[in-house]
Amino acid sequence: MSVSVRYIVDDVDAAVAFYSERLDFTVDMHPGPGFAMLSQGDLRLLLNKPGGGGGAGQSMPDGRTPTPGGWLRFQLEVPNIEAVVAKLKAAGVTLRSDVISGQGGKQVLVDDPSGNPVELFQPA
Repeated sequence: MSVSVRYIVDDVDAAVAFYSERLDFTVDMHPGPGFAMLSQGDLRLLLNKPGGGGGAGQSMPDGRTPTPGGWLRFQLEVPNIEAVVAKLKAAGVTLRSDVISGQGGKQVLVDDPSGNPVELFQPA
């Protein structure tokens, strides 16, 4: 069973580069500037630009427009969070927090180019 997550992004090309180059996603489909589909394991990531790329980016009947950002996120498990964070910092990726240690492990929030959060997690 695969799981799909859809993110609204300002720039699909920038998001594709971020997820494929920085977080090792595979680009499965990128038919135009308004949409792309990427994957990593059982996770499918759908990227849409507001107002384009199919129905997901369209305004709602009440006039609201999908926008990027917020705090809802998906989690990627990593084997060595410090090494991943160092690589991301060197590439200029925005981190919302330092690495936080808890009972279950370590985590950090990083932003994609549109400000959508991704949680990186290393289990204890």
